Amino acid sequence: MAMTKFAAIDFETANYSSDSACAVGLVIVKGSSIVHREQHLIRPPNKHFAFTHIHGLTWEDVCDAPTFTELWPTLHSRISEASFLAAHNASFDRRVLESCCLKFHIKQPSQPFICTVKLARTVWKVYPTKLPDVCEYLKIPLRHHKAISDAEACARIVIAARKAGWKW
Repeated sequence: MAMTKFAAIDFETANYSSDSACAVGLVIVKGSSIVHREQHLIRPPNKHFAFTHIHGLTWEDVCDAPTFTELWPTLHSRISEASFLAAHNASFDRRVLESCCLKFHIKQPSQPFICTVKLARTVWKVYPTKLPDVCEYLKIPLRHHKAISDAEACARIVIAARKAGWKW
């Protein structure tokens, strides 16, 4: 059964500010196949890094990376035809995307977000539903807090949910 095209997205942030995206992973799925993967480092608006212990990134890693506004045309071109965006704990990634768009006066994407936390709870009754727990349950490989790995895991959760009968 065919599935609409969607994009799985994962942001890593430098600090507690929602507009401090420092990495993004993006995976495009068409039907039940991953057709594109990409990861980008992003130079956040300031040098303060509070979450290096989580994702391993520092200001030195991203100081020469494009800003969100410089990267946005690339990201937008990839997600523009997606029916929805998927993310684990989607409220976080949606807030980061909205905050970055607001910061740089960019029109926000109109697609709805599908939360793979809620999907895992609904489809498989998985608890706890942290990304490593869901991936372990579904036997999805994961390098947690690496943006491309987290995004691909979300894509695979949506694909598995579709195979289990979930319909968008």
